[in-house]
Amino acid sequence: MDWKSALNGFKAYLRLEKSVSENTLEAYYHDVAMFQRFLEEKKYDLSPEKVELKNLQEFLVWIGESEIVARSQARLISGIRAFYKYLLMEDAIKQNPADLLELPKLPRKLPEVLSVEEIDMIIEQIDLSKPEGQRNKAMLEVLYCCGLRVSELVGIKISDVSFDEGYIRVIGKGNKQRIVPLGNGAAKFISIYMKGVRCHLSIKKGAEDILFLNRNGNKLSRVMVFLILQKLKEQAGLHKHISPHTFRHSFATHLVEGGADLRAVQEMLGHESITTTEIYTHLDREYLRDAILRFHPRK
Repeated sequence: MDWKSALNGFKAYLRLEKSVSENTLEAYYHDVAMFQRFLEEKKYDLSPEKVELKNLQEFLVWIGESEIVARSQARLISGIRAFYKYLLMEDAIKQNPADLLELPKLPRKLPEVLSVEEIDMIIEQIDLSKPEGQRNKAMLEVLYCCGLRVSELVGIKISDVSFDEGYIRVIGKGNKQRIVPLGNGAAKFISIYMKGVRCHLSIKKGAEDILFLNRNGNKLSRVMVFLILQKLKEQAGLHKHISPHTFRHSFATHLVEGGADLRAVQEMLGHESITTTEIYTHLDREYLRDAILRFHPRK
């Protein structure tokens, strides 16, 4: 098996069987292609099935000596591991050389979180006298009340919203569906937007069922949501680094601080592993520590 056919097969597997996004697919392809280039640089005449653990370990030393940060190194290793798992599944190899490959230790980075007051400050900057203001109000209320990723937000369909039962059906990573409760406030502002703004737009073909539309009647882009939020943040006078994902982190943190069950938070966020959700317990501890340092008489 040569590298070209192995990589083409790997891409087809990721796209058709794993249903990964195009970004993830390209990242994995890039990871394996980088390993192939390393072998070529070292003049190792090795096809994919002839690679051994020692070659992979030498590759780790090579990327470790470069300016590639630990998080990117870990991503590279994940891509190579996925590639060799695929080869093993296809019976192209008898033993996986990447099984014992160790990921670099990563510092646990706590995400930026907004307080409820800061979220209110941002939303209060929206000019509701403009049609896009009603849309932006509904959009940010949904973003915070449902803890959505920005890609999930712009992909919401009207048919995914159940006002009577109070939930939104969300299509998340890997095309996985989940049901997220829809708060009364978010439902109210969606309704106002649909009845007062959306119904007056000239909707483009293919966007008839998309909830949030731009002024041309087409699906909103992710970049547009970033720009809207950036402008509102500046108007509110906030100096934190804020993105749509900050609203998602804030949603989860406020739930954990309020005593929500971690499994319920995991379900609402659509995390595959509970360990991903556990970061919010660390955030909660940081919050408690800051409160003690600020207010305790014996600090």
